Amino acid sequence: MSKLPIFALIDCNNFYASCERVFQPKLAQKPIVVLSNNDGCIIARSNEAKALGIPMGAPFFKYRNLIEKSQVKVFSSNYSLYGDISNRVMKSLQMMVPDVEIYSIDEAFLRLDNIAYDNPIDLCFDIRHKIQKWLGIPTSIGIAPTKTLAKIANHIAKKNLYDLAPNNVCDLRDVGLQNKILAKIALTEIWGVAKGIASRLSAVGINNALELRDSDPKHIRKILGVVGERIVYELRGVSCLSLEEIKNRKNILSSKSFGKNVYDKSELQEAIANYIMRACEKMRKQDSIANGLYVYVRTSPFVAKHLQYCRGESIGFVVSTDNVSEILKMALKILDKIYVNGFVYKKAGVALLDLQKKGQEMQSDLFDNSDINQQKRMELRQQTVEKINQIFGKNNLGNDSVFYAIQGTKRAWAMQNNNRSPRYTTNISEIVCAK
Repeated sequence: MSKLPIFALIDCNNFYASCERVFQPKLAQKPIVVLSNNDGCIIARSNEAKALGIPMGAPFFKYRNLIEKSQVKVFSSNYSLYGDISNRVMKSLQMMVPDVEIYSIDEAFLRLDNIAYDNPIDLCFDIRHKIQKWLGIPTSIGIAPTKTLAKIANHIAKKNLYDLAPNNVCDLRDVGLQNKILAKIALTEIWGVAKGIASRLSAVGINNALELRDSDPKHIRKILGVVGERIVYELRGVSCLSLEEIKNRKNILSSKSFGKNVYDKSELQEAIANYIMRACEKMRKQDSIANGLYVYVRTSPFVAKHLQYCRGESIGFVVSTDNVSEILKMALKILDKIYVNGFVYKKAGVALLDLQKKGQEMQSDLFDNSDINQQKRMELRQQTVEKINQIFGKNNLGNDSVFYAIQGTKRAWAMQNNNRSPRYTTNISEIVCAK
C-alpha cells in the first residue's frame, strides 16, 4: 500500500509589511500599510493596521485621517525589494525541500513525503525558524494530504484558529480533525471557490466545506464541472493536484499609470521604451522569443472634463524574436500610428505576444537577407548590457546603469512613490549603512 502524500503550503505573513520590517525592526508591532502604484489604494496591511479597521483595497485618501491619527506607517510599493526577498525565500526553501512549487510571490507548496524526516511537523518548525533567522520573514505552514486541504490548514495556521496552530503550523492530516474543522470552513475559504460558485452551491443546500466534501462528486460535476468534482475529492483527502513546475508565460504585459498627466509624444515614447525594456527583460530571463507585439495608450476614464481616447494596435512578427532593439523600433512605430495630439494621457502599456521557447523550430523569413554575423553581434551586445546592469544595478534615479537614450533620464511621467523605502538589496547606493 502506497503512503499518502504530504503537502505543505508555506505563506509569508503580511509579506509586503514584513519586508519593510526586515530593515526597520523598530516597526515591529507597529501598524503598516503599503500602497498601490501611484500611491492610490491600500494593497497590504500589517495585523495592527487590520485591527484598526483599514480594509484591503481601500482608496488611501478615504482613510488618510485614520492613518495619520493612529500613526500608521505608510509605504509606497517597493517591488524591487519585495521581489528580491521573495526570490531569497524561495531559494531557501529549495535548499531545504527538493519538491517546491512557487505559487505566488509569498506562497509555495512543498511535498514532504519524499524527504527522510521523522516528523513533518518538526520539519515545518525547522523551515519556519530558518526563514525567520536567515531572512527575517515570519511564515505560516499548513500540512495536509492534498493541496486544497493544505490551503485550509494554512488559513488556520495564519490566525491560529481554533487553537490548532500556536506556533503557526497546522497539521490537518487526521480525518477526525478534518470532520470537525471542515464544518466550520465557509465555502469561500476553499481554494478555487469564489463567491459565484458558493452561491450556486448554497442554492442546492451546500453551505460549508464539510457538506461539499460529503456531496456526490457526479452531482457537483453537473453543477461546477470537472474542477468542482476535483475539489470534492481533494477535500476527501484524495490528491488530484500534484506540484507543478514553473511554466513560462505565453504573454508578458508591462503597463502602468503615469504619475502625472502626459501631453507630449516624447514622454509617451520614453514610457513605451521603458515598458518594452522591462517586458523584454522578463522574456529573455525565461529564454523565450515573441511572435507579436501590442501597444496601447489611453486617457483617464475618471476625469470627466478631459476628452476620452483609448487605442491599441498589435502586429505579428514575420520571424519570432527576442531582439530588444528590433522590438523597441516596432513599438515606437505602433505609437506613431496610435498617438493623437491634444489628449491628456494617463496610461500606456505593451505586451509581448505568443511567446515560445527559444530554439524551437520556427518558420524563417524567405525574403530575409539580414547578415547572420550582424545578428550575432546584436545578441552579444544585448547580453553585455544585461550583464552590466546585473552587476551594477540601478542608479539613484532608478535607471539601469546602461539604457537606450529613448528611455530618457528624468522620466517625469513615472508613477508616484513618495513613500518608497530604500531598495536595500538591489541598489548599492541604497544599501544599509551602519554608523
